[in-house]
Amino acid sequence: MSSTEQAIVAAGAVCWRVQGGKIMVLLIHRDRHKDVSLPKGKMDPGESLPQTAAREIEEETGLRVALGAPLGSTEYAMPSGRDKIVYYWAAEVDDAVHAASTFTPSDEVASVEWLPLKKARAALTYPHDRQVLDRFSARVDNDTARTFAIIAVRHGKAVPAEAWDGPDSTRPLLQRGIDQANSIAAAIAAYGPAKLITSTATRCVATLQPVVEMSALPLKATNAISQDAYEGGTAKIRKTVAKRLAKRRTAVLCSHGPVLPEIVREVAAQTNTAMDAGLRTAANLSTGEFVVLHLSSERPDAGIIAVEVHGPAAP
Repeated sequence: MSSTEQAIVAAGAVCWRVQGGKIMVLLIHRDRHKDVSLPKGKMDPGESLPQTAAREIEEETGLRVALGAPLGSTEYAMPSGRDKIVYYWAAEVDDAVHAASTFTPSDEVASVEWLPLKKARAALTYPHDRQVLDRFSARVDNDTARTFAIIAVRHGKAVPAEAWDGPDSTRPLLQRGIDQANSIAAAIAAYGPAKLITSTATRCVATLQPVVEMSALPLKATNAISQDAYEGGTAKIRKTVAKRLAKRRTAVLCSHGPVLPEIVREVAAQTNTAMDAGLRTAANLSTGEFVVLHLSSERPDAGIIAVEVHGPAAP
């Protein structure tokens, strides 16, 4: 690849469902390319990778999925000589999502097909797609295919404390922070959260407001994860994390720089996961960034099975 030519970046998913007691995965047939592959597509300017994956799945298959745990990436050379990097997630398709599919054949995707794992692997045209499916199959084998996530968000850039006359908790977002909040909203929504929780601080509430508007979920503001409560010794981080883990449904917690490492540490401690250097780094978020901690719905003893960090998309 030419040093001046950037790689094509794309995102997709292994869409799966249980049918008749069997794991079935979704493949797409493309007449134009004469191939069978996993659904995926190129990232648009201003998008994040999770946003791309969710959008492309809906456009190609008619399914509005929630992303599960990541399945890594593949990299290969296109016929043009340019490199292509594709990032994948698992995405369970429940009965309601399946029934609501809006798929219609197009020039891009002629048809879709649900197949059991072994038949799907044999049907795929490309070795790199089979590698991704093998990673998913390994999750099926150890009962960690079905997941939920704790998504910890650091609020967007706020008015500096030294430039604000009121209480610290009332500091608003700067325009940069508003832009960050708008940028990350679709990426957070791509994981299909069931609960939105925020510190009571104005900057945290405002950071999740675009997600509220996008998801139509209510926003619960609590001092349990606020910076004031944390510094005053009255925060209830352990209790908050325990409740979210017990529910086993994807939840978003928007908080502050000093509090977020404690949230991540509690998730690790309560799932018997070692708090290693990777997790410590993932918990050290910049404003507008978020960490996604993926956990098994069926095997809590498996600990944190995947970690992602995302932030505002490049313009």
